[in-house]
Amino acid sequence: MTDAALAGKAPAASTLPPQAPALRFAAFGGPEMLACQEMPLPVPGAEEVLVRVRAASVNPSDVKNLAGRMRQTVPPRTPGRDFSGIVVRGPAEWQGVEVWGTGGDIGFTRDGSHARYLALPVAALARKPANLSFEQAGAVGVNYVTAWIGLDYAQLKPGETLLVLGATGGVGGAACGIGAARGCTVIAAVRGAAPADSAARHATQRFIDVTRDDVAAQIAAATGGRGVDVVYDCVGKPALTEAALAALTFGGRMIVIAGTPGEQVKFELIPFYRRECRLLGVDSLKRSAAACAPMMEALRPGFESGAYPAPILAETYDLARGAEAYAAVARGTRGRVVLTMAD
Repeated sequence: MTDAALAGKAPAASTLPPQAPALRFAAFGGPEMLACQEMPLPVPGAEEVLVRVRAASVNPSDVKNLAGRMRQTVPPRTPGRDFSGIVVRGPAEWQGVEVWGTGGDIGFTRDGSHARYLALPVAALARKPANLSFEQAGAVGVNYVTAWIGLDYAQLKPGETLLVLGATGGVGGAACGIGAARGCTVIAAVRGAAPADSAARHATQRFIDVTRDDVAAQIAAATGGRGVDVVYDCVGKPALTEAALAALTFGGRMIVIAGTPGEQVKFELIPFYRRECRLLGVDSLKRSAAACAPMMEALRPGFESGAYPAPILAETYDLARGAEAYAAVARGTRGRVVLTMAD
């Protein structure tokens, strides 16, 4: 069924059912803790809307949430951060509008998007790109918002050089695309060769192979010895992080979003401060869906113009098979895992 047909089937507010399915967990654990249950329809509060969810990706942070690694979450809870769908209840100007979004509150401190219906603040709404399917749009949020926040923190400017560590991952590919769209030279650090259909390949043909033992030399060669203005570290491996820190040019900035508990990075402070470098951490969970909506709106033209490629979908699952989707993400996949909410 086409998106247009699905949009045409959006139920009128007066005909909404009293109950609808949602993924729920009552206690923390693995995917086996999830159950698809019939739940009362969410009741939007003041300044809120009701969205008929069409698709929602499963992120690694959703799996960690289920496992009890997010201290702000209290079960029972419906998880899920990213979403795309149609507004079915709310202000007249939003009813029937196709929307997309993400947020560090939905699925954590309020029920999330792994359900047929989702209540959200009006301020959390952003219009879905017309050229993306619901499944594609529902797989964008976390990765691109995280990349956007980091590059804004770093004040990435046209003409600068951006090195992305982990460029074939979700956030890394998004950072490559945003950097290229902002007029920067993008260097993608990958393991081996980047797949031909990756977002990194869409953004650049400048690559370094982190499986080799000459990463520093590769960076120097790629920049003519000048170094890089901004590093986006989506990997958090000490040896690689240290090499990238050493490659920063004067005024260089490094963004970090990954790491392993207990591991430490060592770097020499004197060269770091003499080059007036900066080290920046990013945690997209700190942004609510309302805070993310302006970023989603800013991203829309890039997808509609083709500057950003549609996300690669690895697998799609009906909501009733949500536990299987979570297990797939826990194992690791190349591409996005998406839940679809059939009528």
